[in-house]
Amino acid sequence: MGKLAYCAGERGWLIQRGHDVEFDEGRALHHLVSEAFGPGVFRPFRLLVPPGGMVGSLYGYCRSNAETLRRSGRMYAFPEHLGVLDIEQLVGKPMPASWTEGQRIGFDLRVRPVRRLNDNLGHGPFRKGTEVDAFLVEALRRFSDNPGGMAGSGHTRESVYLDWLAERLTPVAELDRQATRLARFQRARVLRGSGSTEGPDATLHGVLRVRNPERFSTLLVRGVGRHRAYGYGMLLLRPVSRQRQRREHVL
Repeated sequence: MGKLAYCAGERGWLIQRGHDVEFDEGRALHHLVSEAFGPGVFRPFRLLVPPGGMVGSLYGYCRSNAETLRRSGRMYAFPEHLGVLDIEQLVGKPMPASWTEGQRIGFDLRVRPVRRLNDNLGHGPFRKGTEVDAFLVEALRRFSDNPGGMAGSGHTRESVYLDWLAERLTPVAELDRQATRLARFQRARVLRGSGSTEGPDATLHGVLRVRNPERFSTLLVRGVGRHRAYGYGMLLLRPVSRQRQRREHVL
């Protein structure tokens, strides 16, 4: 992680405002993997770093196998890239060639649940075209005159984000809302172009049901939501909890 930050500074992938420096690891990795392997080749991706750790694992979906990526890295990557990415340790696995309709699959998903406004909300800077937290959009549209209205309405941050995710999975997959939860949430500032924006950074753990097997692989490769080229939107697949399976069997 230290080498990634140093590389970002050397290559101008951060923003300096006076004495303050803004660093976005997603943006740095976006540039790094694009230059090492080619634009859009390794996307979506997800960086996982243990708490307090300085070394992490970078996962991603790709239509090329590991050896093809290594050859690309050896040919195109700059020396500073190879100081961050140990491409000789790169390993891969083929994903299933087919899926089954109705198949239940667990997932771990980091997303930036935002909506780009198609109309003016009439509140402060939120005008048409602005990218706004999906929870805030829901609150302003339902309770524009009552800032505390969402608290008693049953529309929690988790429920709004599950609605947001369900929309983006349909019609390829159906979200099992009872088995899905908001596992982590924080506000995060990201760097895009010459500026930065603040917004939601959420991790969802849950279960989905495949509805369109032919398109499910395409969904995995495309990813979910916006900012997929910057470390968001990768569906990491997980086994469905046995406890959840037993509960459904009893019911």
